[in-house]
Amino acid sequence: MPSASTGASTTVDAATAASAPSVTSAPSSVDSRMAPGGPGYRRMSFALFLAGVATFALLYSTQALLPLVSTDFGVTASEASWTVSAATGALALFVLPMSALSERFGRRTLMTASLAVAVTVGLLVPFAPSIGALVVLRAVQGAALAGLPASATAYLAEEVRPKALITAIGLFVAGNSVGGMSGRVITGWVAQEWGWRVAVGAIGIIAVACAVAFRLLLPAPSHFTPGSLRPRVLARTVRDHLANPLLCRLYAIGALFMMVFGGVYTVIGYRLTDAPFSLPQGIIGSIFLVYLVGTVSASTAGRLVGRLGRRGSLYLAGGTTTSGLLLSLADSLPLVLLGLVLITAGFFAGHAVASSSVSHTAVRGRAQASALYQSAYYVGSSAGSTLGAVAFHAGGWAGTVTLGLLAVLGVVTITVFGSHAARVQSRRKPALAH
Repeated sequence: MPSASTGASTTVDAATAASAPSVTSAPSSVDSRMAPGGPGYRRMSFALFLAGVATFALLYSTQALLPLVSTDFGVTASEASWTVSAATGALALFVLPMSALSERFGRRTLMTASLAVAVTVGLLVPFAPSIGALVVLRAVQGAALAGLPASATAYLAEEVRPKALITAIGLFVAGNSVGGMSGRVITGWVAQEWGWRVAVGAIGIIAVACAVAFRLLLPAPSHFTPGSLRPRVLARTVRDHLANPLLCRLYAIGALFMMVFGGVYTVIGYRLTDAPFSLPQGIIGSIFLVYLVGTVSASTAGRLVGRLGRRGSLYLAGGTTTSGLLLSLADSLPLVLLGLVLITAGFFAGHAVASSSVSHTAVRGRAQASALYQSAYYVGSSAGSTLGAVAFHAGGWAGTVTLGLLAVLGVVTITVFGSHAARVQSRRKPALAH
């Protein structure tokens, strides 16, 4: 399948392949990058897994607690949702500048600094005196966390062999799902006993432990070459990426998948506290155990692509998400839970495929390419959180589901368009050859 066929490339870009070490080269040219079973790979995987746990646990620490935040500050669901949207929006805004810093100062250095600032702010969040102060602290936290996603994928693209890249990124995304799940489950039960402030404080302490372990475990980079901080160089790199139709399709796919996910999980707590469910906060927090499904689907994305191709994987992810959205409309708790399982599995599979395809496609400025993906991804999260709450206020859960279905339709449309563009391009190549 041609690399432009779907909005997700099926093979490593030709230029990337050209730059990879040849197996017939002299021994000095043997690929020294990490691979499964090789030295440092497990440490690296676990370190980035922990970074993913800390990132998602902090980023969405208030999401499962929004009904309690609303009650404490006397605000609506839409106003409380800004404690999530501010964090994800700030991350989207700062991820590109942070990626430029990682090109100059190194991936590991920037990830360490970002986690240090984010966990420090996380320990201050429980003491927010007002909803405005809470939103500001969450925005600062999101801006700090912007140094993680793009730097992590760029680190992997440089330090891991191409054939193992999808699996390695899938493990990082799996860490995201574990962080999102554990953060919500822990905050749900802690908040039920001691309130939302103690709950987010507990997440801050857990994130501190993850940050320390990450710094101790992550191997020093051996294939990083410092880049330039000159604005013109950065602008040219960004312009080149945005001129690449394949990358732009991948960015849109990531944003749309995250719009579904952000909308659903921002509003689900409100739905489950209302009739006919009327669940307590601890039980609602435990609902997020379905994130374990995302851990599995993200970490197995490489095998899924191997069997179905990237186009088939994206279609399967979109179909799975759609099925989950429709099932969640039922007033039956088992069906709602099954719907959440399918939404989660579809989202994490689609995200892992799209994000790894960006790393495959970008030959130069990988940090910026990943940063643009992450920016689009978290814009989708921020938009999904806010619009999902607005849709819920206007039309109940059906309104939120409608928003999600429209986003999935966008994913499918983009993928179909990419397939058509690839077929047109493949027909042109023989003509050009003559």
